[in-house]
Amino acid sequence: MQHVILGLLLSGPLSAYDLHRRFTAGISLFYSASLGGIQRALAQLLADGSVTASKADDTRRGRTAYAATARGREAWRAWMLEEQVTGVDPETTMLAKVYLLGLADAQDRPEVLQSVRRRAARDLEALLSRELELDALDDVPAGSQDVFGHQRATLDYGIRSHRLALTWLDELVERVAGER
Repeated sequence: MQHVILGLLLSGPLSAYDLHRRFTAGISLFYSASLGGIQRALAQLLADGSVTASKADDTRRGRTAYAATARGREAWRAWMLEEQVTGVDPETTMLAKVYLLGLADAQDRPEVLQSVRRRAARDLEALLSRELELDALDDVPAGSQDVFGHQRATLDYGIRSHRLALTWLDELVERVAGER
């Protein structure tokens, strides 16, 4: 969540409430965050020097406005460019990076998309490998056929979803290449 917040702060200072509204207005379609979660993430970002905090001038409520520092902008850029690691929700990370891609430097955008695409391709290969293993099974115990059928259907969904993601990413790569 910290990197998504840093991305949102690249467009200018925002309060925790403003950030929550931004999540609710669009990001929540793929990444939900409570106000408390945003406040905890802001506290961590403040502690590590990625953001600064100041009293917002445009309000009588005394809200705190947070702004990304040079360190925060660099941390966000590094996250955008890094290869996604196993164990991190790849779909949510992919969507967050694409959602925030317009804030990245134009020269970084192709690499961000290629990095996300490589992760999706690796995950698809793993799913296809698992599909081959399951299809090679000679015998599913009689009492497990119903369970196996639903698990196999879930695997099929994952394969279809990853194929669609790769097609979508290829289209984005092509579009970004055309913008250069």
